[in-house]
Amino acid sequence: MPDSNPVSPQGFDEWAALAKQDPQAFERQRRQVIDRAILAAPADRQPHLRRVQWKLDQIRSTSRTPMVACLRMQRLLWESVAGDHGLLACLQRPAAARQRHENMASARVIPLHGSGRPHLPRAGG
Repeated sequence: MPDSNPVSPQGFDEWAALAKQDPQAFERQRRQVIDRAILAAPADRQPHLRRVQWKLDQIRSTSRTPMVACLRMQRLLWESVAGDHGLLACLQRPAAARQRHENMASARVIPLHGSGRPHLPRAGG
């Protein structure tokens, strides 16, 4: 994404001032910083990072207040660290985590109906 303003706010106070003075500019800058960070990651990690960012954006857009969004994002973070399939579980049981990853990588999509077309009930019958 081309950067119309290569200078981003530095530090919390500058970001907070920008959000208060010009919310649209804040959102533009926020998006650009996030996009640059994702593009700086290894190519094979970028799709995962985009999915995580999509989740975070959905949390922001559906939360009543910024504090609610913050708490929901914190919960998501802790689930990714301490949840059933989180970082701690992977570190404590690396063989199980590797097997789970291999199983996910080898999954294939199969049609639910033999014809490949959706099955629709017939009217009146």
